[in-house]
Parts: sequence; structure tokens; C-alpha cells
Amino acid sequence: MRAMLRNKSKFHYALYKGKIPKTDEYGNVTGEYELVYENPVEFAANISAAKGETTTRQFGESEGYDKVIVMDNDAPPIDEYTVLWVDTIPQVDTDGALAKSDTGEIITPYDYIVKKVARSLNSVSIAICKVNVRG
Repeated sequence: MRAMLRNKSKFHYALYKGKIPKTDEYGNVTGEYELVYENPVEFAANISAAKGETTTRQFGESEGYDKVIVMDNDAPPIDEYTVLWVDTIPQVDTDGALAKSDTGEIITPYDYIVKKVARSLNSVSIAICKVNVRG
């Protein structure tokens, strides 16, 4: 019942690939890093409407999250470093990478991050949190 096709909503995810050190205009390392993600991938799963009391204890009382994604065991390898597009659809270029504006900013940045992943014998539950990111 939890993974019926009619209950599934489409969303996109991008797995964490690594980080690249940032440099200044002289080529010196600044100590900051740019996070690098793989290309967005479309997937469908049961996404809750909002946080509720019945799912609060599933991830612990102190964990703040907005929605829960429930999938069967065929779930992709989403972890706490994965970013998601749930309420938006990412604009991609011909290579499948995120499309960028003329200034180099991502046109549709991700709108959710993964807070916690709970894997069980038959399903995977993912607590996600809404974020506001600039490209």
C-alpha cells in the first residue's frame, strides 16, 4: 500500500560527488570548498504532504524535517549528502547537467536536503527539509 503507483510523486535527486577547493583571483586556495553533485535523476515515490505526529518518532524527537519520502527497497542510494528537487523541476542542459544563467548561477537550485535516512527490511524512509538556495 505504501508504494502504490497512484500514490507516487515525481521528484529529482542529485548524489554528492565531492568538493573542490575554491581559489581567489590570484590562484590561491581560500579555504572554502564548492560542493559538487552528480546530474539530477528523476524518481517517483510516496512523498508526505507535511510533517505529522505519526512520523515524528520515526527519526527521533530532535530531528527537524518537513516531509517524508517512503520507497520500496528499489530505492536509489540516497544518503544525508543528497540534494532534492521536490516542489520544482530542475532545468538541465543537453548533457543532463544543471542549466546555468549567463552569470554562471544555477537557474533552478535544489529546494530540499536530506536530514535522515531510515532503512528497514521492506522500505526506505527519508526525512527531508525545505531550504532556500541561491544558484
